[in-house]
Formats: sequence, C-alpha cells, structure tokens
Amino acid sequence: MLLASLMADGVLAQTVTVTVRAESELGPVEGVRIRAADVTGVTDARGLTVLRLGLGEHLIEADRIGFQPAQMELLLAEARDTTVTVRLEPAAVESEEIVVTSGRTERRIEEVPLRIEVVSREEVEEKLLMTPGDIAMLLNETAGLRVQPTAPSLGGASVRIQGLRGRYTQILTDGMPLYGGQAGALGPLQVPPMDLSRVEVIKGAASALYGPTALGGVVNLISRRPDPARELLVNLSTLGGGDAVGWFADELSDRWGYTLLAGAHLQDYADVNSDDWADVPKFQRFSARPRLFWDDGRGASATFTVGGMVEDRTGGTVPGGVTPDGTEYTEALDTRRVDAGFTGRKAFSGGQVLSARASGSLQRHNHLFGEFRENDEHRTAFGEVALSGQEGRHLWVVGVAFQHDSYRHDELPQFSFDYNVPALFAQDEVDIARWLTLAGSLRYDLHSEFGGSLSPRLSVLTRASEWAIRVSGGTGFFAPTPFTEEVEAVGLGRLTDPEGWVEERARSAMLDVGRSFGPVEVNVSAFASTIDDPIQTVRNGDGTLTIRNALDGSVNTWGTEVFAALRQGPWRLIGSHAFLRSTEPNPQGDGRREVPLTPRHSVGIVGAYEEEGRGRIGLEAYYTGLQELDDNPYRDQSKPHFILGLLIDRRFGPFRVFLNAENVLDTRQTRTDPLLHPNQTPEGRWITDVWAPLEGWAVNGGVWISF
Repeated sequence: MLLASLMADGVLAQTVTVTVRAESELGPVEGVRIRAADVTGVTDARGLTVLRLGLGEHLIEADRIGFQPAQMELLLAEARDTTVTVRLEPAAVESEEIVVTSGRTERRIEEVPLRIEVVSREEVEEKLLMTPGDIAMLLNETAGLRVQPTAPSLGGASVRIQGLRGRYTQILTDGMPLYGGQAGALGPLQVPPMDLSRVEVIKGAASALYGPTALGGVVNLISRRPDPARELLVNLSTLGGGDAVGWFADELSDRWGYTLLAGAHLQDYADVNSDDWADVPKFQRFSARPRLFWDDGRGASATFTVGGMVEDRTGGTVPGGVTPDGTEYTEALDTRRVDAGFTGRKAFSGGQVLSARASGSLQRHNHLFGEFRENDEHRTAFGEVALSGQEGRHLWVVGVAFQHDSYRHDELPQFSFDYNVPALFAQDEVDIARWLTLAGSLRYDLHSEFGGSLSPRLSVLTRASEWAIRVSGGTGFFAPTPFTEEVEAVGLGRLTDPEGWVEERARSAMLDVGRSFGPVEVNVSAFASTIDDPIQTVRNGDGTLTIRNALDGSVNTWGTEVFAALRQGPWRLIGSHAFLRSTEPNPQGDGRREVPLTPRHSVGIVGAYEEEGRGRIGLEAYYTGLQELDDNPYRDQSKPHFILGLLIDRRFGPFRVFLNAENVLDTRQTRTDPLLHPNQTPEGRWITDVWAPLEGWAVNGGVWISF
C-alpha cells in the first residue's frame, strides 16, 4: 500500500513542458500574457513562451493589448513535452481602453486596481476646438478637478483635485515634470493640447508613486505618437484673441519618427464690464516642442524631446483706465522656459522591462506688481530608472529616482531654496483570483531639508457580477514652499521671513464602484483625505503676510462623485455630479472654517451628436453651487451659477470648420458684485477672489486643416 501510494504521488507530481506559440494573421505576436492556473508566461519576439504544467486538464488563456482575449483547453494525459498554438484576432479598441501607464504598470484601464481616470483623444479634440491655447478648460470640465483662479489679475489658475489646493497637484508630461516640480499659477494656461493623445488622472495622495510633489494627485499628459500627419489650426475669438497651432509628424525610417508642435497665441485686453480693469489680460505666447522617437522593433524604444516657451502677460487697469482711487495699476509677468526630456525602455525575453526617464527645466520670471518688481528662477532636474516584470501572478516594479528643485529670487534671497530628493520605490500587483487583484506601492524619499519619509499605498480591485469595485488608500508628504494661492496674487514682497516650517502630511482613501450596462457606463466614488500640519497664509493687518503651519488641526476633505455616460451610435450623453466638503483651521482666528472657493455641488451635462468623418454638434451645461468666500467686502458666500456652451464642428475633406459659443447665458461675477475692492487692501490686492467667470459670453471659431 505504501509503495502504491508513493507511485501515485510520483505520477501526480510529474510536470510537462508546454511551449505555447501565439500567432495572428500577421505572424508571431510578442508580449502576449499566457496563463494556465497559477502559471504565467510572456511570449518573446518569436511569439513563444514555456509553461511547466502538471498532468490533467488545463485552460490556457492568452491576453494582449490590441487583440481579443483567447482561450483553449489542453489535456495532458502523459508526461511528454508538447507545443500548442493560440490564434489571436486583432481587436479595434478605443484609446481609453488601450492601456494606462500612470500606475507604473501597463494594463488595460479596467484591470488597474488603482482608479485612474482617462480623458480620451476624442475629448481632447473637443476642448481643443474651444481653447486651442491651453488645457485649463479640458481639466476644469473633468469630474473631480477644478481649475481655480489664483492670480486673477493675470488670469492665472491652479488645478485642484477633489478639493485639495493646487500646490498639491503634480502635472507631468509622459511621466516627467517638464513644467517644473510645481507648475505654478500659469502652468495650465501655457500647455497647448494639440499634441496630447490622452490625459490620465490619479486622485488622492500619490506620493507612493511620484514623490512629495504629488500629495494631492497627478495629471499626466500623454503625448501623441509619430503617425504621419500634418495639421494646422487657426482660431479667432470675439474677446480679441487668436491662435495658430501646427502639428507635424512623420516616420523617418522603420525605426525613427518625429513630431513637432509649434504655436502662437495672442490676446488683447478685454474690459467686459467697462470698469477700467482687464477682465481678460493681454498676452502673447510662442512655443515649440519637437520630439524624436526610436523603436528597434525588438523591445527597445526611446523618446527625446525639447521645448521652449516665451510669454509676456499684462493685466490690471486697461490703457487710459484707473482704479477707484484714481491711480493706474499694472500687473505683468514675462516668462521664459526651456526644458528637455528623455524616456527609454528595453524589454527582455524573460518578460522584464528596464525603463528610464530623465528631464530638466529652467523657467525665469519677471513679475511686476504695481510699483514692485520681482525676478526669479525655477530649476527642476529629474531622473528615474525602474525594472518591471511578471512572475506567476505577480506584476512587480522596483526603481530609484532623484528630483532636484531649486528657486532663486533676486530681490528676496531668504525665500530661495534647493531641495534634493533621492528615492527608492517598489510596487507589486498580484492577481489572487479572476475576481480579485491587489496592488501595493511603497516609496522612501530622503528630502534634503525635511528628512526621510515613507509613503505606502494599497489598492484592491474586485469584480462581481460585472461590477468593478476599487478601494484605495495611501499616505504622502509635501515639502513647504512660499508659493501659496494667496502669495501668487500679490507676490513674495509681502511675506515675512520663513521660520520653522515642517512638512505637510496627508492620508487619503477612495471607494469606487463602476459598471457598464450595454451602452451605459456608471461610476460612483466616495473619497476622504486629511492633511496634518497644513501650510496657511495669515494676514497680519499691517500689509504683510506670514506663511506658517496651522497651529492646531488639519484640513479635512470628503465627498462623492457620480459619473454616467450613454454612448449609442452617433449619440453621446455624459453627466456628472460632485459633492465636496472641505474644512480647515481658521488662519485668522480660532475654530474652523470651510475652505474658500470650494463648491459643495458641481454638475455637468454634455450631449453630442457625431457622424464619423463628417462632424459633430454638442451642447454643454455646467452648474456650480455655493462657495465660501474669504476677505470679500461684498458677500460671504458666492451665488450658484450656470454656464451653457454650444459647439458645431463640420468636416469638408481635409478642412474642419468649427464654431464654439461659450457661456451663452453671459454668466459673470461682475453682474452680481464689483470685481474691484473700494480701496487697495493692505496686502496690495485690488480685486476680490474670482468665484465665477469674468469674461462673459464669447464666440470663437476657425479651421483645422489636415494636409
């Protein structure tokens, strides 16, 4: 009996070498994930991978981006090596279904445990026809994001994610901080969307992925690939603005390709309510960004980019105009920026991928606040090397990173700083079962000023009866700088010397539930975050400002988001609602207060009819609810308001003619209250915070030519 038992165990323990070949109508397919039970492999350049399987029945699954998933049953009745072939059929998929990269692993969006929201190329093009010169509208009309004016005299704004202030948001391009460690108040207004294939958004503390500058979340701008194209867009606005943007891309050989984005954007003063103050500032901006692509077709690729931008922007009183006290006031900002970046990767036959990214940027400002001039310089250097791979059910990443941020102020050297932050990070995603995936991220940053900090993040994805449920939570930290929203409006000259700052620390969590019902997609999210030791700006009463950590308490934010979309044939209907509560210690006294300029309710409805290759017509309606206001002499709360827009786009061969009517209801803050204070505040401000549009209705239109 013992001998029989041992013989039986020996038979069961026998394994068979199974060579799996993945093929399509075009030949062998590389990079196919082959899975049988708990054994996983990835095909090499010949379309082959090897699995070690026990005797018995097995279900072999094949999965790769761009192909329909395939399955086949295999019976191993005897211990003899065998070879099987899996046929893959190409699948046409939308860009938002292809793959997301901001989570550090390349997966279909529906398979990523961490909630990553994608603004597709279709939506990018739609907003490109409305504002060809910047991505502010593109981001502002994305659920959970708000582009909040922070330097209103110059039209500057920062991106708030789920109610957190804009300094916590990291804006990246292909995973690199080309616009600096902090994009600043004008960052979203200086990025043309013409060369974007999509935008990926991570909400909540993302320090475990991208370090301390991503405390509140990440906006990752993904660039277009070098598919042969030549495009020119020309646009004019009734507000006195104009844009000319060119996009050129081609393949130089079977390995090399290039893209080139070049743009000129002009805007004249617009005093909509005739109060002698520019509701829309004057500016002229010229930018260019060439990219060079290389791919050897065997798993190695690289991208090189350089960029340059020149902008002169002027606001305040219009020529010949005066403030309420009879004086002229000019605010101006001249910006010069250059940057360069590199990304590369090499895939090995075992499924491992070695990737590297590096970038550097230099930005100089010449800022005028009335009679006071401030000159400064921002420098950012970034480098990262990561190795990723797949072992069984584990998809892992390990890497090292380094970021240098420096700031130099000519007139106020006490605010200059040099931050160096080396980091180690690791991530593991494990498919525990078909219905359950776990992902854990851990990053250690050693900040040169504030010491070491460990940032973990854990995400869970479950699938049950077509429902996708994601739960995610993480922590992070942020190194204080003098660039708060209040300082962006008046300059550093009003600040007292920095003293005793400590890092801000955050905890965030998010629950996300989604499902598709045929052509209908529904998603509901709930989120919460806490920031301890938050930096606040205090008005001292003598015209100076002090930046300090809150003496007691934290910033607490929570809310919900609801998204629903119907896509049926040429029809598209999208609706979203965001509820948000955010409180903080009152910087001017005891107790707590609502965070100013944070709407409790925001609603968006977009309807469109589009015939492929012919054109579209779209209608947008947005509602913004009550907002608490700070230091406003006219009211403590804003008024709810609606904004309505209409877009018509028609194609005639290579020509695409468009007309966009924005804010057709002529909603304006100055219809309710004056924009200007009766007198200049002790801190130097002439205008109140902006809680509604200033420019009123506007029409822009033009032509997009492909040749």
